[in-house]
Amino acid sequence: MRYMQLAAAGVLLCLAQAIAVPVSADQYATKDEAVAMVKQAIARVAEVGMDKAKPEFMDHGGKFVDRDLYLVVIDKQGVRVVHGQNPKLVGKLYFDAVDVNGKEYGKDVEQIAAGPGKGWISFMFKDPITGKVLPKENYVEKAADYIYTVGIYTR
Repeated sequence: MRYMQLAAAGVLLCLAQAIAVPVSADQYATKDEAVAMVKQAIARVAEVGMDKAKPEFMDHGGKFVDRDLYLVVIDKQGVRVVHGQNPKLVGKLYFDAVDVNGKEYGKDVEQIAAGPGKGWISFMFKDPITGKVLPKENYVEKAADYIYTVGIYTR
């Protein structure tokens, strides 16, 4: 009897996976939405400070984690103070970040922060929606003591 229940559960799982809805274009954010999220984060820190804003930035039910959009905030030393998708990366150096192809995208962010203060970078990264490594573009903007970045997957 127990074997039959387990077998039935396995069949249901296989069926659910077979009829899973594919990811649609409307599940992905746009460049404008990425820029808007960075601007909202900068305004929020100016309003309440990083200590109060940080939990909001990392809340998966809040407005700073939306589909494939999430915020990463880096301090002047290049250390992540916020990572909206993976809290284990908080406290780790960002400027030495390298993608799966060896591209040093952390250095690209450092150069934007030291130079024009805002711009876009491109690299490969794991998409939180599909779990696949996809091309990603991140908007980067330096404001006060922090560097803010939000990315979109370009598929």
